[in-house]
Amino acid sequence: MSDDFMLDTDDLQRRMDGAMANLKTEFASLRTGRASASMLEPVMVDAYGSMTPINQVGTVNVPEPRMVTINVWDKGLVGKVEKAIRESGLGINPQLNGTIIMLPIPELNEERRRELSKVAGSYAENARVSVRNVRRDGMDQIKKGKADGMSEDDQKLWEAEVQEMTDTYIKAVDAALETKQTEIMQV
Repeated sequence: MSDDFMLDTDDLQRRMDGAMANLKTEFASLRTGRASASMLEPVMVDAYGSMTPINQVGTVNVPEPRMVTINVWDKGLVGKVEKAIRESGLGINPQLNGTIIMLPIPELNEERRRELSKVAGSYAENARVSVRNVRRDGMDQIKKGKADGMSEDDQKLWEAEVQEMTDTYIKAVDAALETKQTEIMQV
């Protein structure tokens, strides 16, 4: 490989890891009919004059597979937390029990499962596009190196390395999607 050209493969890998991390975050927010504390991560509560994540105003627990509970620390915020959950679009109806808010997770019907599966597919496609954009940036750097005098053999070596990295991440995205779709369609 050329002495004067060094492709920053660590940067490319870090950016592809970022695309995978983003995909996992998006998948975690998809409700699958099974209770999960991560499904409340996008919910923000108007507490003490600012928007606060729900896990900073109470303890989020999953006592059973179809129930999430939130033990709100400040009694005065119980109503605001309940309102934030109702307005979040999660489709969950909170039930109050003192300072504890219970969120029973309803069964998903077949149509809703198919919709969620399609949403998961679009999240995965966005991740694939991100990975391919990183590959394109790497290939552009290699072309620039070729224009600066890199040999054709070195160019092919670098391109093969970037392509191999891309293929690995695309397979990981596909595997994550398949796992999530199986989880969604499971009754």
